[in-house]
Amino acid sequence: MLAFSQIAADQFLSWGWRVPFLLSIILVGIGLWIRLSILETPIFARLVAERRIERTPIVEVIKRQPKEIILSALARTAEQAPFYIFTAFVFAYGVGTLKVSRDFLLVAVLAASVLSFFTIPLSGHLSDRIGRSNMYMLGAVTTGVFGFIYFALLDSGSLALIFLAIFLAIFLAIFLAIFLAIFLAIFLSLIPHDMMYGPQAAFIAESFTGRLRYSGASLGYQFASVIAGGPAPLIAAWLFAVYHSAYAIAGYILVCAILSLVAAALMKDYTGKDIAAEYA
Repeated sequence: MLAFSQIAADQFLSWGWRVPFLLSIILVGIGLWIRLSILETPIFARLVAERRIERTPIVEVIKRQPKEIILSALARTAEQAPFYIFTAFVFAYGVGTLKVSRDFLLVAVLAASVLSFFTIPLSGHLSDRIGRSNMYMLGAVTTGVFGFIYFALLDSGSLALIFLAIFLAIFLAIFLAIFLAIFLAIFLSLIPHDMMYGPQAAFIAESFTGRLRYSGASLGYQFASVIAGGPAPLIAAWLFAVYHSAYAIAGYILVCAILSLVAAALMKDYTGKDIAAEYA
């Protein structure tokens, strides 16, 4: 996106963004190759061998585990909505309201994404130590607080603080002391997200029985994208238009964080437990 922003210049909004968008098909191919190369879990392999696969898993999981689907979706609210505010809405807000260049914001978000490459697996690793639920709730609390810090930094008008806000939203709770002197604004923006995204796959998947796990986790995951991720930039734009304050958006992030905090607290945590016997 940054490269084609330079190449297309004033034509970026008309055609420049379409090229990297189309090139993302390469990532789809890589993702498919990885998925097809991964071995099935021992639980699912045993179910296949015993011919105990559900014929209509989506119907069965809706009938048998609707609570887990809803909790999974709500748990993702604080991860999904702020993520799209920090990585999508920030461009409209930064360029239109703060009068910051698009390329500067692209560089900041790119830097935050590079940090996520490390903080997502790190958060997953930490969740193995302190528990998925504890790590997830810590991330939700951090997200709820960080929304106000994030927009305070952006509204400062300082390019250094804006860059630090976006970059740091990923990593605030654990490594803030280390990175605060380096980047305080944009660098932070994805850190709270990663604290939840790291343990999320295992946390949600372990909530469902082996025969329904793939369908149940998928339903909860995608339902969150519909109710939280997709509408987030639109809600953020509406809130700013109505209240003329970015803190209204921070309040929205706080509400999402509370929903995720409650949902995560209600979900069972199987960290370090053998769930093969119970959930086969």
